[in-house]
Formats: sequence, C-alpha cells, structure tokens
Amino acid sequence: MILTGTDTERAATQKKILNRLRRAQGQLAAVVAAVEGGGSCRDVVTQLAAVTSALDRAGFAIISTAMRDCMVDPEGSADAEGLTPDDVEKLFLSLA
Repeated sequence: MILTGTDTERAATQKKILNRLRRAQGQLAAVVAAVEGGGSCRDVVTQLAAVTSALDRAGFAIISTAMRDCMVDPEGSADAEGLTPDDVEKLFLSLA
C-alpha cells in the first residue's frame, strides 16, 4: 500500500483505512444476515448503501495517498507496485 509522510502519519492513515474496511466488513455481514433472515428490503438496501459508502471512502483514501506521492515526486521512480501518475488516475476513475 502507498503511504506518505512520516511513520506516524503512515500508521495513522493505514489505521483509518483499515477501520473503514472493517466497518464495511461488518456492514456486509449485516446485509448477508438480513438477506438470509428474510429482512426487509429497506433494511437490506440501507445496509448495502452503507457498505458501498465505506468501501468507496477506503478506496478514495488509498488513491489519495498515491496521488500525494505522485505530486511530491512526479518525476521520481514509480513506487514498489509500479504505479505511474497515469495509473493512479485510472485507479481513481475506476472508483467513480
């Protein structure tokens, strides 16, 4: 994963992203349980919307850190994953 800044900033960013992903995981479990238990359409859709939002926010947080890396050193070598600024833009757009 791409993380910028000091080790403390990197750890804080990673913690936020992991919290969002764990929240999405819990919400998805609630969707599955609601469907299995014959939950109301309203409850299922509400939980599904929450999952989508949590995943989008996690994805945007990951992409924004990559974009900051590219802006800090746009001419530098690509990161360990081989992402170029164009690759980061494509990833960002894939979430839209």
